Amino acid sequence: MLRDVVAIELCRPIEDIELYKLLDSCRRGDRSSQDRLYRQYYAYSMGICLRYSRSRDEAIEILNDGFIKILSKIDKYSPGLSFKGWLRKVMINSAIDYFRRNEKHYQSLDISHVQYESSAETVFDKLGEQDIIAAIQLLPPSYRMVFNLYVIEGFKHEEIANQLNISVGTTKSNLAIARNKLKRILITEQTEKLKHEKNG
Repeated sequence: MLRDVVAIELCRPIEDIELYKLLDSCRRGDRSSQDRLYRQYYAYSMGICLRYSRSRDEAIEILNDGFIKILSKIDKYSPGLSFKGWLRKVMINSAIDYFRRNEKHYQSLDISHVQYESSAETVFDKLGEQDIIAAIQLLPPSYRMVFNLYVIEGFKHEEIANQLNISVGTTKSNLAIARNKLKRILITEQTEKLKHEKNG
């Protein structure tokens, strides 16, 4: 039995073994290990949280809430499964919780619809990841949340409706509006960038 455990350990990549040791130290409440875990996954987590927030400060708040959950519920992580995948799920749930807490402060009614613009398809190719994240941050919170959950995370409308306590029709409507708004933002940004390059 012990030989099998040793064999499994030897087959694992060194990163996995180091991660399991780090997580074990975190389980025991070792502060330096918790700080190391935070630093190690900060950039990855921030990339997720930025898409769900209006600003870096808001993203940091979501991220910190997420890490508190990770450290307090680390026993719920099953070794052998992707830690990054588990962390990602926790960060997304943290963003959903943040949205629910602040929903009353958001103006969710927005009836501005934008016609589809054919040039939108090429906009994504010309912009970098940071430009796209910045554009997503400009979406109103309810649209940004549905867009991220559906387009990026792959949730179904029924799942989103259940998570956000809204109807399936509202999630579909919010997604359509979010896509149109995002296209408009990206086209405007690309047009401004091209003008600046031409004049500069």
